[in-house]
Amino acid sequence: MGLLQISAVVVSLAALLAFFNYRVVGLPTTIGVMLLSLVVSAALVAADFFGLWSIREHADSWLLGIDFNRTLMDGMLSFLLFAGALQVNLGDLLKHRFSIGVLASVGVVLSTAIIGGVTYFLVPFFGFELPLVFCLLFGALISPTDPIAVLALLKRAGVSKELETNITGESLFNDGVAVVVFLALLGLTDAGHVSGTGAIALLFVQEVAGGAVLGLALGGLAFWMLRQMDDHQVEILVTLALVLGGYQLALSLHASGPIAMVVAGLLIGNHGRLFAMSETTREHLDIFWEIIDEILNTVLFVMIGLEMIHITLDGGYLVAGLLAIPLVLVTRYGCVSVALQLVRPWHRLGDNASALLTWAGLRGGISVALALALPAGEPRDAIITITYCVVLFSIVVQGLTVGRVIGRLSR
Repeated sequence: MGLLQISAVVVSLAALLAFFNYRVVGLPTTIGVMLLSLVVSAALVAADFFGLWSIREHADSWLLGIDFNRTLMDGMLSFLLFAGALQVNLGDLLKHRFSIGVLASVGVVLSTAIIGGVTYFLVPFFGFELPLVFCLLFGALISPTDPIAVLALLKRAGVSKELETNITGESLFNDGVAVVVFLALLGLTDAGHVSGTGAIALLFVQEVAGGAVLGLALGGLAFWMLRQMDDHQVEILVTLALVLGGYQLALSLHASGPIAMVVAGLLIGNHGRLFAMSETTREHLDIFWEIIDEILNTVLFVMIGLEMIHITLDGGYLVAGLLAIPLVLVTRYGCVSVALQLVRPWHRLGDNASALLTWAGLRGGISVALALALPAGEPRDAIITITYCVVLFSIVVQGLTVGRVIGRLSR
């Protein structure tokens, strides 16, 4: 099956599951379609187990032919990050720049080290072993809060403006930092091409700083073009080209595409909205990117459910995955507490801020995509299973209760 055929199957399935969820299940769309796609995946695995239908024989047809990592990281992520950044107030973001910056950098690195170290110590008790570098890779991929999952649910959570700014800002930037940390650690494995402290530092500067500079340059170019006309159709086309062309340019220059799209989205969503668009253009632009965001979010969560077929149903892996859930939550709480203490002279978010940021820090598609990017072998199989346990708990349990938890802790 080609790309067009696979896309047709996935989008059609997403539409059917979204319709069934709306009419029967009644959960938030993203969570509902993911759970329903998990049911589809479980049915296919059961059919394969009982010899009714072979998954492997049909792998080239469609389901296992989906490259989730490439689809998300090289495609969908650019649209979702840009659409999310468009709605963020730059003034509020700059006001909380210290807390967001520390959470997105120090928080991710500290969390990677803690989760990786504890995982390395614990996994032998479950009947298998993982090299230290793979444990650290797991720490890197599971540490960032997913902007896609977070932004989709924050709209309904009813959080305070300050807390929403910090959650949103951190989730938009920490995935870019985590990807750089992940790539640096991956370079230490046989599948990597990065070695030495100097090379890792250069990679970090090139990815993070390069992504920010490129996003500012591309956003500035788009801003200039938008100011030269008043035609909402062409202006929307310019933003679409900014996302598609800009993200691919970032990949070719080995700069961080996610950071570039966030910076460009912030520029267009703030200065572009105020100084380069008419009211008509603003309305059409918001509607266009809101529709893109909703559709891709739904498709993404369907794909997360379908990718369950990649899980290796090993008892040791599953137990490790269940125990990784409290490990990730406790580590998140500790790292957030440390980060908030570091920025205490500039910002105070309240007594329950650490707990609120912990429970609202959902993991999602980025963690799954990075796990699937690991080199083939037993460590990859174990990490995929453990990652799925954490992500499913995060999206379903935390996602369905985040509004109530925030409401109770905010009193």
